[in-house]
Amino acid sequence: MTRALQKLIHVACRELGLDAQARRDLQLVTCGKDSMRDMNEAELKAVLDRLKADGFQISVTKSSKRRPAAPRKDLKLVHVLWTKLGDAGALDRPGRDGLNAFIRSRFGSSWGVVPADIDMLRDHDKIAAVIRALMAWGKRENIDFDFVRYRK
Repeated sequence: MTRALQKLIHVACRELGLDAQARRDLQLVTCGKDSMRDMNEAELKAVLDRLKADGFQISVTKSSKRRPAAPRKDLKLVHVLWTKLGDAGALDRPGRDGLNAFIRSRFGSSWGVVPADIDMLRDHDKIAAVIRALMAWGKRENIDFDFVRYRK
Protein backbone atom coordinates (compact mmCIF):
# COMPACT_ATOMS: atom_id res chain seq x y z
CA MET A 1 0.00 0.00 0.00
CA THR A 2 2.85 2.39 0.75
CA ARG A 3 4.28 2.04 -2.78
CA ALA A 4 0.87 2.85 -4.27
CA LEU A 5 0.62 5.92 -2.04
CA GLN A 6 4.08 7.03 -3.11
CA LYS A 7 3.11 6.72 -6.77
CA LEU A 8 -0.10 8.64 -6.15
CA ILE A 9 1.84 11.43 -4.43
CA HIS A 10 4.13 11.68 -7.46
CA VAL A 11 1.09 11.88 -9.77
CA ALA A 12 -0.48 14.55 -7.57
CA CYS A 13 2.69 16.63 -7.56
CA ARG A 14 3.03 16.36 -11.32
CA GLU A 15 -0.60 17.45 -11.80
CA LEU A 16 -0.19 20.35 -9.37
CA GLY A 17 3.07 21.43 -11.03
CA LEU A 18 5.33 20.72 -8.05
CA ASP A 19 8.93 19.75 -8.75
CA ALA A 20 10.92 17.33 -6.58
CA GLN A 21 12.22 20.06 -4.26
CA ALA A 22 8.74 21.53 -3.75
CA ARG A 23 7.43 18.02 -2.98
CA ARG A 24 10.16 17.45 -0.40
CA ASP A 25 9.43 20.82 1.19
CA LEU A 26 5.72 19.97 1.38
CA GLN A 27 6.52 16.58 2.93
CA LEU A 28 8.83 18.22 5.47
CA VAL A 29 6.15 20.71 6.52
CA THR A 30 3.40 18.07 6.58
CA CYS A 31 5.06 15.25 8.51
CA GLY A 32 8.62 16.30 9.34
CA LYS A 33 10.30 14.01 6.81
CA ASP A 34 11.53 15.00 3.38
CA SER A 35 11.91 11.45 2.02
CA MET A 36 8.94 9.21 1.32
CA ARG A 37 11.13 6.19 2.07
CA ASP A 38 11.26 7.24 5.70
CA MET A 39 7.47 7.68 5.99
CA ASN A 40 4.95 5.17 7.22
CA GLU A 41 1.52 4.75 5.65
CA ALA A 42 -0.18 7.28 7.92
CA GLU A 43 2.40 9.94 7.04
CA LEU A 44 2.03 9.24 3.32
CA LYS A 45 -1.72 9.60 3.68
CA ALA A 46 -1.21 12.92 5.45
CA VAL A 47 0.90 14.18 2.54
CA LEU A 48 -1.74 12.99 0.08
CA ASP A 49 -4.47 14.71 2.10
CA ARG A 50 -2.45 17.94 1.96
CA LEU A 51 -2.14 17.58 -1.83
CA LYS A 52 -5.90 17.02 -2.05
CA ALA A 53 -6.45 20.17 0.00
CA ASP A 54 -4.23 21.99 -2.50
CA GLY A 55 -6.49 20.92 -5.37
CA PHE A 56 -5.47 17.41 -6.40
CA GLN A 57 -8.41 15.22 -7.32
CA ILE A 58 -8.17 11.49 -7.82
CA SER A 59 -9.97 10.58 -11.00
CA VAL A 60 -10.81 7.10 -12.19
CA THR A 61 -10.26 6.89 -15.91
CA LYS A 62 -12.53 4.89 -18.12
CA SER A 63 -9.70 2.57 -19.13
CA SER A 64 -9.09 1.50 -15.53
CA LYS A 65 -12.73 0.42 -15.27
CA ARG A 66 -12.60 -1.70 -18.39
CA ARG A 67 -11.85 -5.36 -18.36
CA PRO A 68 -8.74 -6.48 -20.19
CA ALA A 69 -9.17 -7.57 -23.78
CA ALA A 70 -10.05 -11.18 -24.47
CA PRO A 71 -6.97 -13.41 -24.45
CA ARG A 72 -7.50 -14.87 -27.95
CA LYS A 73 -8.62 -13.55 -31.31
CA ASP A 74 -11.54 -15.96 -31.62
CA LEU A 75 -12.83 -14.81 -28.22
CA LYS A 76 -12.39 -11.20 -29.32
CA LEU A 77 -14.58 -12.01 -32.31
CA VAL A 78 -17.29 -13.32 -29.98
CA HIS A 79 -17.22 -10.00 -28.12
CA VAL A 80 -17.33 -8.02 -31.39
CA LEU A 81 -20.32 -10.01 -32.64
CA TRP A 82 -22.15 -9.60 -29.35
CA THR A 83 -21.48 -5.85 -29.34
CA LYS A 84 -22.77 -5.51 -32.91
CA LEU A 85 -25.92 -7.42 -31.99
CA GLY A 86 -26.36 -5.08 -29.03
CA ASP A 87 -25.78 -1.98 -31.15
CA ALA A 88 -28.45 -3.20 -33.58
CA GLY A 89 -30.94 -3.55 -30.72
CA ALA A 90 -31.25 -7.32 -30.99
CA LEU A 91 -30.31 -7.98 -27.35
CA ASP A 92 -32.22 -7.61 -24.10
CA ARG A 93 -28.98 -7.70 -22.09
CA PRO A 94 -26.18 -6.28 -24.27
CA GLY A 95 -23.41 -6.46 -21.65
CA ARG A 96 -20.95 -9.19 -20.75
CA ASP A 97 -23.39 -10.77 -18.30
CA GLY A 98 -25.92 -11.07 -21.14
CA LEU A 99 -23.34 -12.83 -23.33
CA ASN A 100 -22.53 -15.27 -20.55
CA ALA A 101 -26.26 -15.89 -19.95
CA PHE A 102 -26.75 -16.52 -23.67
CA ILE A 103 -23.95 -19.09 -23.69
CA ARG A 104 -25.34 -20.84 -20.60
CA SER A 105 -28.86 -21.02 -22.01
CA ARG A 106 -27.86 -21.93 -25.58
CA PHE A 107 -25.05 -24.41 -24.90
CA GLY A 108 -25.43 -25.49 -21.26
CA SER A 109 -27.41 -28.65 -21.93
CA SER A 110 -25.23 -29.85 -24.81
CA TRP A 111 -21.87 -28.99 -23.23
CA GLY A 112 -22.71 -30.09 -19.71
CA VAL A 113 -20.32 -27.63 -18.08
CA VAL A 114 -20.27 -24.01 -19.16
CA PRO A 115 -17.58 -21.63 -17.86
CA ALA A 116 -18.67 -18.72 -15.70
CA ASP A 117 -17.23 -16.25 -18.22
CA ILE A 118 -16.74 -16.48 -21.98
CA ASP A 119 -13.05 -15.56 -21.69
CA MET A 120 -12.46 -18.72 -19.67
CA LEU A 121 -13.51 -20.86 -22.63
CA ARG A 122 -10.53 -22.61 -24.28
CA ASP A 123 -12.05 -25.31 -26.52
CA HIS A 124 -11.76 -24.19 -30.17
CA ASP A 125 -14.84 -26.16 -31.23
CA LYS A 126 -17.00 -24.60 -28.51
CA ILE A 127 -15.82 -21.09 -29.37
CA ALA A 128 -16.52 -21.77 -33.05
CA ALA A 129 -20.02 -22.95 -32.11
CA VAL A 130 -20.65 -19.69 -30.23
CA ILE A 131 -19.40 -17.68 -33.24
CA ARG A 132 -21.66 -19.64 -35.60
CA ALA A 133 -24.66 -19.10 -33.32
CA LEU A 134 -24.02 -15.36 -33.09
CA MET A 135 -23.48 -15.07 -36.85
CA ALA A 136 -26.74 -16.94 -37.50
CA TRP A 137 -28.56 -14.65 -35.06
CA GLY A 138 -27.15 -11.64 -36.87
CA LYS A 139 -28.27 -13.07 -40.20
CA ARG A 140 -31.81 -13.56 -38.87
CA GLU A 141 -31.80 -9.95 -37.67
CA ASN A 142 -30.42 -8.74 -41.04
CA ILE A 143 -27.29 -7.36 -39.39
CA ASP A 144 -24.33 -6.75 -41.68
CA PHE A 145 -21.28 -7.65 -39.64
CA ASP A 146 -19.04 -6.09 -42.34
CA PHE A 147 -16.01 -8.35 -41.98
CA VAL A 148 -14.56 -7.50 -45.39
CA ARG A 149 -12.08 -5.10 -43.80
CA TYR A 150 -10.85 -7.82 -41.41
CA ARG A 151 -9.98 -10.31 -44.15
CA LYS A 152 -6.45 -10.39 -45.50
